[in-house]
Amino acid sequence: MDLSLGFSPCPNDTFIFDAMVNNKIDTDGLRFNTDLQDVETLNKWALQGKLAVTKLSFAVYRKVKDQYNLLNSGSALGRGCGPLLIAKKPIAPEDVKDCRIAIPGDNTTANLLFSIAFPEAKQKQVMVFSEIESAVLDGRADVGVIIHENRFTYQQKGLVKIIDLGEYWESTTGSPIPLGGIFIRKDVPLEIQQQVDALIHKSLQYSYQHYPKLSEYVTQHAQEMDENVMRQHIDLYVNDFSLDLGQEGHAAVDLLMKKAGGF
Repeated sequence: MDLSLGFSPCPNDTFIFDAMVNNKIDTDGLRFNTDLQDVETLNKWALQGKLAVTKLSFAVYRKVKDQYNLLNSGSALGRGCGPLLIAKKPIAPEDVKDCRIAIPGDNTTANLLFSIAFPEAKQKQVMVFSEIESAVLDGRADVGVIIHENRFTYQQKGLVKIIDLGEYWESTTGSPIPLGGIFIRKDVPLEIQQQVDALIHKSLQYSYQHYPKLSEYVTQHAQEMDENVMRQHIDLYVNDFSLDLGQEGHAAVDLLMKKAGGF
C-alpha cells in the first residue's frame, strides 16, 4: 500500500523518518511517497486533507480534528524547546504589543504561543521561518518569533532574546511544550494507522541505535548547518515524547488546544 507522507527537512524530522522511508527497516508492505516542506505549508495542506500522513503544528490540530488522528510517535514536545522572541536590541516585554512581529505562519504553534503571551500584539507578518532573522536585521520587522535551528544561530548574528515563549508556557501551565506531531487521515484503515505509528517508533529507535552518527539523509536536507548544530537540533526536539507521547504528552496537547480556543 502506498501512502503520502509529509514532514519538514529539519534534522529532527529526517532523523525520525530516515529508516522508515529509506528501507532501513521492514515496513511490512507499506511504501511512503514523501514530500518535505516547511511546516506551515504542511499545515495549510492539512486543511485540504491533502496528505495521508503528515507532520503538523499542534496549533492547527483543532482545525483538522475531523479529518486527522494524532499518532503517538514522532512528535516534537518537551521542555526547554519552545520558540524565542528576538530583536536587534533589547525591548521591554510591555512594548512588544506596539512592534511589527515576524511569525513563521498563522497556523504554527509558535504563533499560538506568542499570542498566548502577547494577546494585544496584532502587527504580524507571516514569513518562512528561515527568513525571520534577516527580516529583523534589515528592519522589516521589529521582533521575530524564531523556531528550529535559528535558536542556535541568532546570537551569532547579533540578535538578542526578548523572551523564551516556551519558558513562558511552562511557567504559566507547568506543562511541557507541545510543538508539532504526526497525524494520519481518518480514512486510512485503523490497522494501517496503527502500523504506521509502530513504524515511526521503530524508525526512531533505529536512528537512536546509530546516533551520534548522522546519516546522509539527515545531512543532505540540512545543507547550511554544521553537524554540531544538527545534533543540537536533534537533542533538543527529539526525546522520549517522540517515541511515545504517553499520558503527559497527550495532556499537554489537550491543554494547548483548550488555550487555543481564545484565539
